[in-house]
Amino acid sequence: MKFLPKISIVLCLFFLTTVSNAQKNTMAQTFYKHDKYLSSDKLEGRFVGAKGNNKAAAYIKKHFKKYRLQQFGDNYYQPFKVFVKEGINKMKSDSVATQNVFGFIEGSDEKLKNEFIVIGAHYDHWGWGGIGSGSKKKDTVAIHNGADDNASGVSALLCILEEVSKLKVKPKRSIIFVSFSGEEEGLLGSKYLVNHLPVKKEAVKVMLNMDMVGRLNAEKQIYMGGAGTFPNGVELMKNLGQNSGLNPVVFAGDVGGSDHVTFYKAGISAIGFHTGGHPQYHTPEDDIDLINFEGGALVSKYIYNALVSIANYNEELVFIKQD
Repeated sequence: MKFLPKISIVLCLFFLTTVSNAQKNTMAQTFYKHDKYLSSDKLEGRFVGAKGNNKAAAYIKKHFKKYRLQQFGDNYYQPFKVFVKEGINKMKSDSVATQNVFGFIEGSDEKLKNEFIVIGAHYDHWGWGGIGSGSKKKDTVAIHNGADDNASGVSALLCILEEVSKLKVKPKRSIIFVSFSGEEEGLLGSKYLVNHLPVKKEAVKVMLNMDMVGRLNAEKQIYMGGAGTFPNGVELMKNLGQNSGLNPVVFAGDVGGSDHVTFYKAGISAIGFHTGGHPQYHTPEDDIDLINFEGGALVSKYIYNALVSIANYNEELVFIKQD
């Protein structure tokens, strides 16, 4: 009988460890599932205006609906036009239709629900490449699957949305989830959204962006720029690194070059997350076999914690100019 307490403690610790590992493994499996579909050959590199781009949008929309995001108006799509130069994706020059995919979760605080945190990731890529594209191998006409750029960011977005949907009490501020198109052509989707916001610009307090978060290195470094664009942001992002399994590399400024920059230039606090560059960037070799899915789960959980913390921020969220 005297040994039972020790046995109970051991069993309890084993149970908690098993549950924790199961949660991590489940998120890694979910991350893998999303990335595998979005970076598959059948989507042909998700180039704006192409069938693969529309299939990716439909996939994102399906999951937005599954996790009960509310719509702005009567649709999850925000359509816009993009002019495509000849020599990209085996196309002639043309104006094509594409869309951002977005929705929101209403905040739980009667007052703060009128403020919005935006979290996003672009879903477009370079299709078949070509001489007019941003491919690093312009002479190679081949599918650029963009498993890291940026199927990984969208995978993280959907993993985070799933976690938020499970919360019995939602964060105090409302959260807009958005997946942009047209990023590769010059941040066109985020520019269109900022110029056609479904809420007052002053109500949008912080934007979190994920672009290339699927190649976590051996040092477990998650990089972020713009953490100093809202009060105590650097301190928050460093504190969230404790017991996260990650080593956050936090910059107050150094805002970067993806869709969050559009928000920053509009006077909205913005943070961009990534796991670093690699030789496969903008080449046909950016494929799923190089994605670190366990790392993707760690990154998704870290950004989820950042999102919820900011959405529940007790301090007033004001824009702080950096750089």
